[in-house]
Order: sequence, then C-alpha cells, then structure tokens
Amino acid sequence: MKKTILTASAIAIGLFLSGCANDHIMHTNDGRTIVADGKPQVDSDTGMITYKDAQGKEQQINRSEVKEMSEFDD
Repeated sequence: MKKTILTASAIAIGLFLSGCANDHIMHTNDGRTIVADGKPQVDSDTGMITYKDAQGKEQQINRSEVKEMSEFDD
C-alpha cells in the first residue's frame, strides 16, 4: 500500500514538473520546494524574492528563507 501511494505521488510530481519548461525551483530552509513560473525577481533593497506560482499568482518570499534556487529545464 505504501509503495503504491509513494509511486503515485512520484508520478504526480513528475507530471507537474514536466509542464514547467524554463521555470525555476526554489528549495527553502524548512524543506519546501517552490516551483516559480518564469524567473523570480530579487529585490536587493527589501531582500524579497517575487515570483509567479503555478496558478499565475504573484507571491513573495524572503531571500533568507531560500536555501537554493535553480532553473528547471524540461
């Protein structure tokens, strides 16, 4: 049962990420993974990263909360 749920979750995540060509992935210090639609904008003055989420809504996160950010090419 656990293998089935784990496999289904892995497939769902893979399908979600496969539609994100040239998107960026941010890994946070608390273990979350954020997929940004396009390149996030970093504001040096405020320390905030502004990005669009998978639904196209503009979001912000503090730069100190992001451990790693990389481009995702499909």
